[in-house]
Amino acid sequence: MNPNQEAIPQNPTVSISSPCVIAIHSPQHARAVVTIPQNSVDALYLGASRTCMHSTEAPGFSKGNIPLTYIQETFHTNIIEHLEEFFLNYCVIASLYREAREQKLILTGNPKLVAMEVAPHHDALFTFDLSLCPAPDLGEWKYLPFKAPKRKNYKDLDRQVSTFIQDELKAQASTTNATAEVGDWVHFSIALINSEKQPLLSEQSPLVWLKIGDEEADSDFKELLFGLSIGNVISTENRALQDYFSTSLSTDYTFQITILDILKSSYFCFESLKKQFRLKTNKDLHRKLIEVFSFRNDISQRRSMADEALRLILSRHRFSLPQSAITHQEESLIERIKQNPDYHVYRNQTDFKVRVAQLAEKQARELILLTQIAYTEAIKISDADIRWYLNLTNRPRMKDFIYFDAPITKVGGQELPLSNEQLKLGCLREKALNHIVYHLTRE
Repeated sequence: MNPNQEAIPQNPTVSISSPCVIAIHSPQHARAVVTIPQNSVDALYLGASRTCMHSTEAPGFSKGNIPLTYIQETFHTNIIEHLEEFFLNYCVIASLYREAREQKLILTGNPKLVAMEVAPHHDALFTFDLSLCPAPDLGEWKYLPFKAPKRKNYKDLDRQVSTFIQDELKAQASTTNATAEVGDWVHFSIALINSEKQPLLSEQSPLVWLKIGDEEADSDFKELLFGLSIGNVISTENRALQDYFSTSLSTDYTFQITILDILKSSYFCFESLKKQFRLKTNKDLHRKLIEVFSFRNDISQRRSMADEALRLILSRHRFSLPQSAITHQEESLIERIKQNPDYHVYRNQTDFKVRVAQLAEKQARELILLTQIAYTEAIKISDADIRWYLNLTNRPRMKDFIYFDAPITKVGGQELPLSNEQLKLGCLREKALNHIVYHLTRE
């Protein structure tokens, strides 16, 4: 073979379907295998090999002219590690969560990666263990007697709500720039393309949302998205995108970015809120906003309503809770609390572990309940639901309409993309909770 001849066809255009097969072994355990077809593996293996070829210096060869066969022999282990990381972040995890949702499985904890088999000229296999909770029998929960907490009757609350509505409508009217700016949420797809600008992995182009930050760490993503409009399509070798998919190898891939939506941060969108909570009139809107303006004992009317609705259903429908669900929730709680400046104060309290364990069990039961109601009520999640959900994060007071903690957007001080599948998981539970409150409080 000529030393410069490539062992893998040059720039093959492939279509990756990332089929996921989940086998249920018991009511509490399943195994999932996500398969990446050989042509996708070979395409990325070639791209990673070229990256190494362009950046490597070796005795007897000028930079950029090292034989590809030499690169693939010398850096084979590094390239394989890169492929494992890239495919996991690009399509494998999304495929797994999507299949679990379609099969209506109630996961307790994150899937556990147990094996990766990645090699040129073969399909790649990613194997996961899944912890499950048997679906609880919820019966006719819609007809349970429920007395919703009342709002406080301070006239000042009505003035606060009216002022909030007027201020946000005024801000909306003065927002004439539809392009992406700092603070906006941007929804876009990311397609890996070849030198002919043809998609390599088009069928699994990740869909993500990113909040444009203004810190030094956000400069790469800010430079990529700032000033773009819905429908814009650009090609880029943006460094932050390379690192988003893999940090195990310094790559120079070309990605095609398509802007699908922009959620402005300059104003709060009331039309989104109306659709999210099935509000028909401005009077309904006012009444709904009162829920997050009216507080009793530092707890909003909305939070009390959600808490009591869940407590009522759980008191009438008891079910066994896998320990894995509690353990996972405890770990999540600790990670959240660690971000609080007072973490060390909390941790030193004598009942800290007991309180965390109690809260973890409560939340685990609520999450399982809401997931099962979402499945039995055939609640669907769309991109619009994600937009409405993120709209609530644009104003501190409106976040009280979100019952569970919103996804963490910053890692190491940098705003990072959130995958559609990651957001859909949270949206599904919140939508199920809204569904519960809507039915229990209907007059």
